[in-house]
This record gives sequence, structure tokens and C-alpha cells, in this order.
Amino acid sequence: MTLWITRARTAQHTAGRALTAHGIHHPLAQALLVAAAAAAARAWAAGHPVHRLHAPVDHPRPSPRSAP
Repeated sequence: MTLWITRARTAQHTAGRALTAHGIHHPLAQALLVAAAAAAARAWAAGHPVHRLHAPVDHPRPSPRSAP
């Protein structure tokens, strides 16, 4: 993994932990979310396909329930 991707992932995980501990309205959590977004943007601008960090998961769709 390249430096920019590593930084983006670290920022994302740190922001996630802050959100879990403090909630979305805490200033630290908000600042870390901004830092994570900026790190992902830098990685994207450097030409790294940020969207390919995690392979898409193909979840089975639930079947529609019939009315009783």
C-alpha cells in the first residue's frame, strides 16, 4: 500500500473510533472526519483508486414478502 492510501486508511479508522467514542456532534470527531476526507482526496488526486480499497460485497437481496 502506498503512503497516501495508508494515511487515508489511518485517518478513516481514527475518525471511526472518535465517532464511536464521542458521537457525531463532538468537535474532535468532526475534525477527524474532515482530516479523513482530506486524506482520501489527496490519495485520489495522487492517482490512487481509493474506491478499490475494499472489494464490493454482493449481498443477496431478500425476497419480497407476500401479503397474508
